[in-house]
Amino acid sequence: MRCLFFFLDGVGLGADDPATNPLSATEMPNLQALLTGQKLVAASAPNESSQATLLALDACLGVPGLPQSATGQASLLTGINVPAKIGYHYGPKPNQEVAAYLVNGNLFSQLKANGLQIDFLNAYPPRYFEAIQSRRRIYSSIPLAVTQAGLRLKTSIDLSAGLALSADFTGAGWRDHLGISGIPAISPDRAGRQLAKLAQANDFSFFEYWLSDYAGHRQDMKAACSLLTDFDRVLGGLLEAWHMDQDLIIITSDHGNLEDLSTRRHTYHAVPGLLIGAPHLRQKFLQSTSAQLQDLTGLAPAILNSLANET
Repeated sequence: MRCLFFFLDGVGLGADDPATNPLSATEMPNLQALLTGQKLVAASAPNESSQATLLALDACLGVPGLPQSATGQASLLTGINVPAKIGYHYGPKPNQEVAAYLVNGNLFSQLKANGLQIDFLNAYPPRYFEAIQSRRRIYSSIPLAVTQAGLRLKTSIDLSAGLALSADFTGAGWRDHLGISGIPAISPDRAGRQLAKLAQANDFSFFEYWLSDYAGHRQDMKAACSLLTDFDRVLGGLLEAWHMDQDLIIITSDHGNLEDLSTRRHTYHAVPGLLIGAPHLRQKFLQSTSAQLQDLTGLAPAILNSLANET
């Protein structure tokens, strides 16, 4: 079994209210087909279909305060309740306390130590690397974990060669907002098919989509609905090219945000734990850890156990 971890930043399971929740307001036929026609809202979880399992995962982790990106992502990538360990939620970028958990063993490094082929499929523009090197910017939790595992962050060269995807899937942001020429323009559907091709060349692959969190903070319903329409097209392309009987897709988040545009802040909502694949693969995954999959800490051990046991 191969696994794609499709990370959606800032997406919770909110109310089925199209006035405040773009996940309720937007028709997403590919996602809804996985959820027996239902939308990605709180009332839809749990949900079981022939192709997917939807669970609600606690992002608060028993710690007071609104969940934040650094500690949420660190918990996803280590299986450790990081906010409980340090006593608070923290973000967006990891401080020294959070970083300590990411550099001392994370999902990427553990899978690599088990001899598995792993890859991080995001490409970063030149100005990102310049900001990191000049220390004007620090890594967020995910690229910190990736680099600590000895993986190389992909560049514009990889993007142009079709070996990575831009954060917006299509490359339009690189051209229109960053002014980078020579980036191939691809449709969301093609981006999904490309994501499947890249992921299925590895035992474990990870893709981070952070524009969902950005849209939530902006409180722009029209832009959020457009973003979700594109995401659903990516999902359609991904499913079209995916080996459903052999491989598993995991879609989840670190905290709520996009699902409630009545506020610019994060939310206390649970986040989706969406498993896509044949029933026997989902059952194997859910049975691969002794703990029930109830919060952010459950995914890393389940991934490690289900993939490492095949080597």
